[in-house]
Formats: sequence, structure tokens, C-alpha cells
Amino acid sequence: MGTTAKEEMARFWEKNTKSSRPLSPHITIYKWSLPMAMSITHRGTGVALSLGVSLFSLAALLLPEQFPHYLAMVKSLSLGPALIYSAKFALAFPFTYHTWNGIRHLV
Repeated sequence: MGTTAKEEMARFWEKNTKSSRPLSPHITIYKWSLPMAMSITHRGTGVALSLGVSLFSLAALLLPEQFPHYLAMVKSLSLGPALIYSAKFALAFPFTYHTWNGIRHLV
């Protein structure tokens, strides 16, 4: 007669505990490398771009005014140059990084 699933699981965990093996590969086990960081950043910028395009499209559909009206509202806030350049960088970085990293990957 065969063993039950409960007995198999108990035997598995007992064997695993005796051998002191990790349960599964974990982020703390791996040594960080440049390709790993680039891959994670590429995925993050891809998600950010898709969310940004989706939100911009949804706003274009649902907001009552045209784009120049909202652009004039932002200009009327008289934000400082540091904030303006930071916002420009935050918008441009995902586009440029994702594009160049994708080209690098294809080459």
C-alpha cells in the first residue's frame, strides 16, 4: 500500500531540514551584477511606460478640457527650475533607457 500525501510531505520536510538546504533560490543568495540590475530596470521602465501611456490616454478621454488648457495650468504654477528639470528627467529617463536597452538587447 502506498504512502499518503501527508506522509510524503512529512518525509520531504524532514529530509530538507536535515540537509540544511535553502527552500528556494532567494534574492539574498544571488550576488548582484550589472546585467541583473539592467534587466530589473528595463522591466520597471517598461511597466512605468505602459502605466504612463494608459493614464495619459484615459485622462485625454475623460477630462473635459483640451491639453493646452492643462499645460497653461501647469505653467501658471510658476514652479522652480529644479522641479521642472527633475520632472523632465523623470519623464525622459524611462523612454531613453528602455529604448536604448532594448536596442542593446537586440544587437
